[in-house]
Amino acid sequence: MLTAVLGLTGALIFGSADFLGGLAAKRLSSLLVTAVAAASGLVALLLALPFVAGVWSQSAVLWGAVSGISGAIAISLLYACLAIGPMSILSPLTAVVSAVVPMTVGLAGGDRLAPIGSWALGLALVAVVLVGFVPERGAVRPSLLGVLMALGSGAMIGAFMVMIDLTPADSGLVPLVMNRAVNASIMFSVVGVIALVTLRRAVVAAAATTQAAPATTPATVATDAAAHGRSTLAIGLRLAVACGVVDVVANVLLLLGMRAGDLSVMSVLTAMYPAGTILLAAVVLRERIAPVQWLGLALALAPAGMLALA
Repeated sequence: MLTAVLGLTGALIFGSADFLGGLAAKRLSSLLVTAVAAASGLVALLLALPFVAGVWSQSAVLWGAVSGISGAIAISLLYACLAIGPMSILSPLTAVVSAVVPMTVGLAGGDRLAPIGSWALGLALVAVVLVGFVPERGAVRPSLLGVLMALGSGAMIGAFMVMIDLTPADSGLVPLVMNRAVNASIMFSVVGVIALVTLRRAVVAAAATTQAAPATTPATVATDAAAHGRSTLAIGLRLAVACGVVDVVANVLLLLGMRAGDLSVMSVLTAMYPAGTILLAAVVLRERIAPVQWLGLALALAPAGMLALA
């Protein structure tokens, strides 16, 4: 019962974090959002670390650090595809893949599914087809790029779950601290390199423009554009910070659930996270979904509960 409560609660919080990350990625690059979210999450974990016992073992540090690499890839792809949208379609698609990966690892390791588990995997494959099938004119249609990024993100999220499950039971928050530290280091390094390259190109382009002709943009227009840019940046950064903190809360619940139960159960319960994203996307963004897509969404969420029973 405790595992189910932790899994479902964590799923709703994961979905809320993804929604915030998707909104932030509409204003900032997905790489910068991932970096800021990792940093804010790391700060939150470091504040909580003194109050949670944990052994800094080699296994905890190693698997936590490696999971940070997969997490950086997963979240970057996830926020990028959510920014493209529609959130209510790509989020469940990511969830199905993120559940299938840990289940596959479990089966390869000797786990056995009841018949209901086999049916659940079949439904998951059908759901993947239906969520991308839009027969109605004007209905929300995911792009091929968005679908591919969602699949890649789901695979990396599944790998993250497997690695976190391999950490020792006495490690406390240590694996998550290492995960966020590595994640933030990778993402800020990538963002820094991209920023330097972009700045260099901008300087060269500005020099060429100045030599060709004098600037003719009115000062008021330039000022308004700069003010709008600063406002957009500030909102995006606040959303990214909030996303990181909320995501850490969900990860802590995921870790507690894995300690209390099984990887297979927690992975499929956590795959219910699109419920949080869909609810917020419907209320805030008012995204329209075709009937056949609703069927796909239902089939994408149903296997999670069925696999938990298996």
